[in-house]
Amino acid sequence: MGYMVKIFSWNVNGIRAVHKKELFLPFVEKFQPDVLCLQETKAERHQSEVDLPEYTEYWSSAEKKGYSGTAIFTKNEPLNVLYGMPENIIKKYGLTEDSYGDPNKEGRLITAEFKNFYVVSVYTPNAKDDLSRIPLRHEHWDPAFLEYCKSLEKNKPVVFCGDLNVAHTEEDLARPKENRGKKGFTSEEREGFQKFIDAGFVDTFRMFHEGNGYYTWWTHWANARARNIGWRIDYILVSKVLEPKVKSAQIHPEIFGSDHCPVSIELEDNTS
Repeated sequence: MGYMVKIFSWNVNGIRAVHKKELFLPFVEKFQPDVLCLQETKAERHQSEVDLPEYTEYWSSAEKKGYSGTAIFTKNEPLNVLYGMPENIIKKYGLTEDSYGDPNKEGRLITAEFKNFYVVSVYTPNAKDDLSRIPLRHEHWDPAFLEYCKSLEKNKPVVFCGDLNVAHTEEDLARPKENRGKKGFTSEEREGFQKFIDAGFVDTFRMFHEGNGYYTWWTHWANARARNIGWRIDYILVSKVLEPKVKSAQIHPEIFGSDHCPVSIELEDNTS
């Protein structure tokens, strides 16, 4: 029997804001994640007042102040940490600047390599209300990120988690009919997600939970969170070979502080 690794992922929508509300440290204290992947940190490391002596922190911050950003906090020091996507994949998929900026300079990706697997924290670009960032998503980002994960997988299995800014199926949002074709639920975005599944990655939450009603993001409007009118857009996916090692997968809607809630898995790791 291996050691159980608790991996959490949370789009904090500004780590300083969650910390100021005094909600970040109690969350860490309660769950004691072994690895914590964050998205939308909206800060550089030196700007964060969070002090977690048990964790080593790795930050990938956007060049633009107070925007985007990812981080990995971990109890066990990784063998290696990678920031962003490799140059050859960026070139291959023409992943360059659009009218909003350069996705490679937005701190959207950080990878920690451990003995038996990689953990990737990702914050996928938002398609925007007018869908103007769909071409970036569909033609450049999604295929590039998939190739990146498959390239890591040649070395060892991958766990990738984060805000993928898409509801995969109709069961992943409260109001599919009204939202079909809108940001987060276009055929292009859903197809981008499906390609991960087709490539052998497993949506861990769906291993244990069927049906709708499970959401990770709620709009601030119309009391949506209290009414649970939400979207499941935050995921933890694992390489097929890790599937038998995933012992549980949860969504934590009781954790407040952001418009997203954390998601987690317990993974058996045979390092011991």
